[in-house]
Amino acid sequence: MPEEEEGGLHIPDIPRELLARVPAEQRGPGLGRDAVRLLVSHGSSRVSLHAFRELPHLLRAGDVLVVNTSATLAAAVDARLGGEHLVVHFSTRGDDGRWAVELRAPAGRGTTRPHPGGPPGAVVELPGGGRLVLEEPLAADADRLWWARPSPAPYAVADLLRAHGRPIRYAYTEQEQPLSAYQTVFAVPAADGSGSAEMPSAGRPFTAELVARLVSRGVQFAPLTLHTGVASQEAHEPPYPERYAVPAATAALVNAARAGGGRVIAVGTTAVRALESAADARGVVRAAGGWTDLVVTPERGVRAVDGLLTGLHEPEASHLLMLEAVAGRAAVRLGYAQALARLCLWHEFGDVHLLLKEDNRHGKHC
Repeated sequence: MPEEEEGGLHIPDIPRELLARVPAEQRGPGLGRDAVRLLVSHGSSRVSLHAFRELPHLLRAGDVLVVNTSATLAAAVDARLGGEHLVVHFSTRGDDGRWAVELRAPAGRGTTRPHPGGPPGAVVELPGGGRLVLEEPLAADADRLWWARPSPAPYAVADLLRAHGRPIRYAYTEQEQPLSAYQTVFAVPAADGSGSAEMPSAGRPFTAELVARLVSRGVQFAPLTLHTGVASQEAHEPPYPERYAVPAATAALVNAARAGGGRVIAVGTTAVRALESAADARGVVRAAGGWTDLVVTPERGVRAVDGLLTGLHEPEASHLLMLEAVAGRAAVRLGYAQALARLCLWHEFGDVHLLLKEDNRHGKHC
């Protein structure tokens, strides 16, 4: 069972057999993306386990699901640094033409550990004759990600990814998958080639048929965009700044739902970060966009979100603080104990977890 530690919640190491190695639709004949399980934390007192297809029966008319429309990029590219074979993960496109990148050690077609970046001025050779010149670490206190300038200028990274990129894949997965396996039903490709380095994976189990069933039951969908960077934060690294956009129509829908007693449920931690970046101290959401460096913690809390649908996170992931901010430490502690006991699957192809705040407005949990 998860243990309390000074300064935070401790989740035990995840057994290897609980790492989802292939997408749900590849685990047996006739299965679809929605053939995953849904763990539901009803406040801090109760956890239930369902098929994800049961989600329409677990929500209410008037609830709003906030979804991230960012498309996933083929962000992993083979490269060389000083004669050494590496994999470059293109994480985030800056406004000045640079990219935040992570160098990784290859393991087959996946990757294992981060490779030390730098020094400044080091040149990474890319397919097709392009280069990346490493300039400076993205964060002053960590050198896992570096700002790198593509050359020769102008150099179209979007063209490089289309020609030579593949989805970011880690060594726990069983085999390489096409980019389509990493797109959600909500993904909308950006005209400028922007997108997410890794899939906003909480939205992956949704299918068009399930979305239609939810809408028919009175559940509404509110789109926003947050282009997420690489998700391999280690040793409680905080999230890095990311680009986001919350449209006026989404702000209005969320505000109307909250005023009418509906619940605002974010599909993924990316949706929480974007929506909370656009909310004021009273929880009123306005159209907003640009870069957000917001880190959602239990101390800061959430203002516009009543629930979170998310995957199961690694023991040292900083996202666990966001889960605590939404549902409280006791709910997260109980939920993860049940996820382990019921053999739920972790990572982007795994099962999902719905965390709901204590809700007494209607005299019931769901």
